[in-house]
Amino acid sequence: MKKYFIIDFDSTFTQVEAMDLLAEIALKNHARKKERVEEIQEITDRGMEGTLSLKDSIERRLELLDAHRDHLPELISSLKEKVSSSFRRNREFFEKYSDRVYIISNGFRDFIVPIVEEFHIKPENVFANSFTFDDTGKITGYDKDNVLASNNGKVEQLRHLNLKGDVYVIGDGYTDYEIKAAGLANKFYAFTENVERESVTEKADHVAPSLDEFLYMNKLNTAISYPKNRINVLLLENIHPQAIKLMQEEGYNVSVYPAGLDEDELCEKIRDVSVLGIRSKTNVTAKVLEHANRLISIGAFCIGTNQIDLNACLDKGVAVFNAPFSNTRSVVEMAIAEMIFLMRKLADKSSSMHQGLWDKSAKGSFEIRGKVLGIIGYGNIGAQLSVLAESMGLKVIYHDVEEKLALGNAQKCDSLEELLQKAEIISLHVDGRKENKDLIGPEEFAHMRDGVIFLNLSRGHVVDIEALALNIESGKVGGAAVDVFPEEPKSNDEEFSSRLRGLPNTILSPHIGGSTMEAQENIASFVPGKIMEYINTGSTSNSVNFPNLQLPTLKNAHRLIHIHQNMPGILARINKVLADHDINIVGQYLKTNEKIGYVITDIDKAYDRDVIKALRKIEHTIKFRVLY
Repeated sequence: MKKYFIIDFDSTFTQVEAMDLLAEIALKNHARKKERVEEIQEITDRGMEGTLSLKDSIERRLELLDAHRDHLPELISSLKEKVSSSFRRNREFFEKYSDRVYIISNGFRDFIVPIVEEFHIKPENVFANSFTFDDTGKITGYDKDNVLASNNGKVEQLRHLNLKGDVYVIGDGYTDYEIKAAGLANKFYAFTENVERESVTEKADHVAPSLDEFLYMNKLNTAISYPKNRINVLLLENIHPQAIKLMQEEGYNVSVYPAGLDEDELCEKIRDVSVLGIRSKTNVTAKVLEHANRLISIGAFCIGTNQIDLNACLDKGVAVFNAPFSNTRSVVEMAIAEMIFLMRKLADKSSSMHQGLWDKSAKGSFEIRGKVLGIIGYGNIGAQLSVLAESMGLKVIYHDVEEKLALGNAQKCDSLEELLQKAEIISLHVDGRKENKDLIGPEEFAHMRDGVIFLNLSRGHVVDIEALALNIESGKVGGAAVDVFPEEPKSNDEEFSSRLRGLPNTILSPHIGGSTMEAQENIASFVPGKIMEYINTGSTSNSVNFPNLQLPTLKNAHRLIHIHQNMPGILARINKVLADHDINIVGQYLKTNEKIGYVITDIDKAYDRDVIKALRKIEHTIKFRVLY
């Protein structure tokens, strides 16, 4: 039996109500623009919710609009930019079913037809009202003889069409539900991508957060293999709102939690999660991953990933992405500031002032110019610190376990001991690998110069805190700034405990080296971008655990993503399956690391569904998915 698709226009096909947008255009220079636009929007909402009759809704808005024929080209141009995202993704659906897609709207053909024609919808399949104009082109009203100008007009219009087959209605308003209530449709789908009205969703057979969901439910998929609204995203630890916005705009179902979670809590929360976003307080262990059967990717909204079991992620086929550059400048600026503060003993002087003590003295205060700065760890942050410090007059030396190119006049130290003996200021910028635990302990402090200024803005476990405390108390360390700790509170409600509390000329900060608004916003754009690129295209560029593949845009093909244990012969088995099913390979990409192989195969559009089952059954397969 044929299927027919009845689609509303305003706030369904487009993201907005066209009359509201027309109000913004027509009243642009009106003295009471704001009040009139708000009144029109209120009337629109009441009409869509069913608390105001259609006739009253149309007439009252037209009266307030004071619109002209000349306003319509600008309206049409704006509406073309505001077609709903999931409709834009699924142009192929409209082309395939162009003879069975109908637009039935209480809006106006004058602006609807030019929009939907670009999606292969026939003008004769558009049923809507029409404006009336006077001799000057002013909109004076509408054709009141049109059935859609009356209450229950959509129901009457569908009766006139007398469609023989299954009828599905997609819309966001009460008038769309009325079609189903009249017995003229098999199902009513409340479309909520742009607006959600409780009075409508509670009447629906199914809530469709996107057109993808509707197509998936009815096995009509063309643009994507799986609706994005079914991809559950969990963001922890107060991740910047920009990340939430980007992932919601992509269509994901996003949940947020303000604090970190312990292992048992995360095991419970992660069961239905496809994408997890964390910062530094949440540990993703092998035990957690055992409960994460739907997990596709983890985003570390920070630089470090030592809080994530990367090997366990590989075993589960979970790609991990971080933000290696986004907060570099913020950390460097804080390090520079703390060097100056410690060299001038400003923290102690400020504390004394707050207690009413006036101690004006230059004793123990020094400029940083001309001092020797030793940077341990010459990665992204260490290298940028090197450049800024040198521009301020410091002499820079550095040590790194990997060979790194010196920037400016910085000089490499062949050993950590050499750096410790030469530096007057030491700043740690190493990664969180297990080998770096207690990198700086009693023996290392013994090698340092008396009165050394010591900073750790890298990882908490790389410094022996007791050893640092003893050396501050003895005066061996003249000042210290510590931003990271072996044990940190999971939320702002927990007390911070440390042996370093109360020590002289010691700056303690709550892991905020990269916590500036600029850095958090950069991270909140970068990490979701990488995750979405991975989900949409299979690209693993900048993944910290997957083989890195930068892929071309997919055109006129399906993309098959196969993640497997790195065993000989898997690629040959994949290609044999494809050959056995007469599948033509358009492009293929393979990259491996020590644990997994990552194969991307682009194939012709037409393929036998059994090929998917066969590819999933290949021995040593970890994960398999299809991109349309």
